[in-house]
Amino acid sequence: MGTCKQEYLLEHINSPADLRRLPEHRLKQVCAELRRYIVNVLSENPGHLGASLGTVELTVALHYVFNTPDDRIVWDVGHQAYGHKILTGRREAFHTLRKFNGISGFPNPAESPYDAFIAGHASNSISAALGMSVAFQLENRADRHVVAVIGDGAMTGGLAYEGLNNASINPNNLLIILNDNDMTIDQSVGGLSQYLVNITTSHTYNKLRYDLYRQLRRMNLISENRRGNILRFSNSLKALINRQHNLFEGFSIRYFGPVDGHDVADLVQKLNGIKHMQGPKLLHIKTTKGKGFKPAETSAAEWHAPGRFNKDTGERILPGRINEPQFYQDVFGHTLVELAERDERVVGITPAMPAGCSMNFLMKAFPKRAFDVGIAEGHAVTFSAGLAREGLIPFCNIYSSFMQRAFDQVIHDVALQKLHLVLCLDRAGLVGEDGATHHGVFDLACLRPIPGLTIASPLNELDLRNLMYTGYRASSGPFVIRYPRGKGELTCWQNEMCILPEGKGRKLREGTQVVVLSIGPIGNEVAKAIDLLETEGLSVAHYDMIYLKPLDGELLHEVGQRFTRIVTVENGVITGGLGSAVMEFMSENGYAACVKRIGVPDRFIEHGSIRELHRLCGMDREAMAAEIRALASRLDSRTASFREPSTRQAFAPSSVINVLL
Repeated sequence: MGTCKQEYLLEHINSPADLRRLPEHRLKQVCAELRRYIVNVLSENPGHLGASLGTVELTVALHYVFNTPDDRIVWDVGHQAYGHKILTGRREAFHTLRKFNGISGFPNPAESPYDAFIAGHASNSISAALGMSVAFQLENRADRHVVAVIGDGAMTGGLAYEGLNNASINPNNLLIILNDNDMTIDQSVGGLSQYLVNITTSHTYNKLRYDLYRQLRRMNLISENRRGNILRFSNSLKALINRQHNLFEGFSIRYFGPVDGHDVADLVQKLNGIKHMQGPKLLHIKTTKGKGFKPAETSAAEWHAPGRFNKDTGERILPGRINEPQFYQDVFGHTLVELAERDERVVGITPAMPAGCSMNFLMKAFPKRAFDVGIAEGHAVTFSAGLAREGLIPFCNIYSSFMQRAFDQVIHDVALQKLHLVLCLDRAGLVGEDGATHHGVFDLACLRPIPGLTIASPLNELDLRNLMYTGYRASSGPFVIRYPRGKGELTCWQNEMCILPEGKGRKLREGTQVVVLSIGPIGNEVAKAIDLLETEGLSVAHYDMIYLKPLDGELLHEVGQRFTRIVTVENGVITGGLGSAVMEFMSENGYAACVKRIGVPDRFIEHGSIRELHRLCGMDREAMAAEIRALASRLDSRTASFREPSTRQAFAPSSVINVLL
């Protein structure tokens, strides 16, 4: 007798409509195939593994019950949405995930109508989904459903509570799914996380209450106008019976759960049961991060984004690190421990990224002096300000892209009070495969206008150590250091730390025809571009500014007096950054200078490797060499418009020629 070949379901699902045509008993097989597909692809094409494995059953159930894309699913962050991408027409393209010209690692409405909202930073799903639900109410389209899927780690963000607070005020039928996996990227922290682990509720109670509510509505004994008061009373009664107050019902939001987030049949039943309930409601599901792949289940933080791995053995394929430069974040982590050993006032703060920024080194060495505050960047900055106000020296490490969320706190709580703390912005500049939501390209332009800040960026690992020491020794005021993702330049990165004088740059190379002013590690790529030009006989000077604020006025006067051709290079947006600062200086001091700015152009940059994105933005050595060469040759034909460097003096401001190419 021949064997019956198993029918694979996933290869026939090109949209959620295909999924909904399946009988319910086949969903378990879909989940198994979906989980296996994610593991197979990500083993060769690195991405965020653990979170998406944990939401497989939820993803299948949501698309089975709701009529997407007319019904909206808003994913918080995007690490948990790979299954969603595969089921919504991107299965064949999934191997291009996070690659240049491939699909994004995060939901993006520009990529698919099934992606209801952009999802790169945490805690925004409830507010966005609430807006959609209210819009449907105003448009008399209450038949369209909106679901917000938020991880428990994202519940530490204040924006989530602002959304919850308004959910019970405005007319809406929002459904919030709380995906509680006891994890964020690193271990969840704080009282809320422990509360979510321990919370319980009665299924029988919920069913009884819902049945009673429907009966009273049919008898016209209650109305929607009085529903809020009755809901609050019943919540109080329930808290009295259970001897436990429910946080979400305190917001007048119906709470259901916790339920098993890996039982797809039960999830379908639960979602169908509460789908048409009026008013905001929350379903609390318990899941396991990395579900179905044992290594990811047992080491969730390590397998959040593991890189390439052997899908059969679970062995991670790690790049060799012998005699290679260190990662900038590791240099930061080791240096912070050294400073903490010298001075007991040194403390560290991070919003949920201790392993990513290497503050886990300090946590191991001085556990009482290192603080993971959860996904709460604004709180991280103001908490650091409070520590500094009482005489400690905080090193607050936040990814540059996430630092945008604490802009107000930097101004109001830190700079205005001239507090002595060090803000370390990891992942500054173009970060690669995580794409537009994670590129740290706005920090220089955003922070430069704030009075009292010192803003610096190291050329290499030794400079990072020296800048950390300089920030530690600063007499007063906030000190900002920004550095990129990835490895540095040096194999020998440890030095006897010294102070780099604030507001002072340095000359790296002499030249006579064109001068390049750079800030940060991108200066190493500039040096390679100049090497190419020197073989052609072009003489190019190179200065490392080190500090964006305060600018080195003495250095810039020297440049203005010697050169009429200036190129600025920065790994950040060119609007408002170093190039803008140099142009302002030249204009205000009467120098006739032609300034060419190289940096991230005025648009959002897609995902891809660092090398590909540098090429896209004209920041690789070949592109920079071409720009410098073009500037030199273009102006050689117009030398009459400029004074020779040897005799040139500053112009009066009224006679400035300030040309932007």
